[in-house]
Amino acid sequence: MSNPASKKTLIIMVAVFVLPVILAKLALENDWFNQGATNKGALLQPTIDVSSHLEGTEPKWRLLYVLPENCDAICENALFSINQVWLALGKESDRAQALVLFTGKSDVIALEQLSEYANVHTLSVSDAPITNLKQQSVYIVDTLNNAMLYYQIDSDRSTAVMESRSMLADIKKLLKLSRIG
Repeated sequence: MSNPASKKTLIIMVAVFVLPVILAKLALENDWFNQGATNKGALLQPTIDVSSHLEGTEPKWRLLYVLPENCDAICENALFSINQVWLALGKESDRAQALVLFTGKSDVIALEQLSEYANVHTLSVSDAPITNLKQQSVYIVDTLNNAMLYYQIDSDRSTAVMESRSMLADIKKLLKLSRIG
């Protein structure tokens, strides 16, 4: 005859080892928990391939901005932000680049004023629309030239500075996790 204590032990052992596995599987299948996302920018799913605009460039992480036809307060804040974020990267700044794409239709005065930001690079691209990139946004582009995160820039300088902090946090985390670039 079986001992009632051994049955009780068997039930406890099954409950201790099997029940957590079953509960974890149910939690995953039914989205019972908040999945952890630590990025502060808006994630692009799918990413946007910008390699056609960056052909022949060195693989780097990039803070990318497309210079519009008229550079307003939002544009000025975006240019200021990418420069400040690049500067704040410190010793990691050699792995990243602040880059402004411009076309023949871009604001010429703003393009000339970019000389004030010695660390912001410019790249001329064709006048064709620049692949699905939203105006008034700064993008983080990986070393394979995929735009993966974007930040909507505000016309208010203090709000734009706060968004810069988000950019900085994300690019620092990406640089820390990446061995490339």
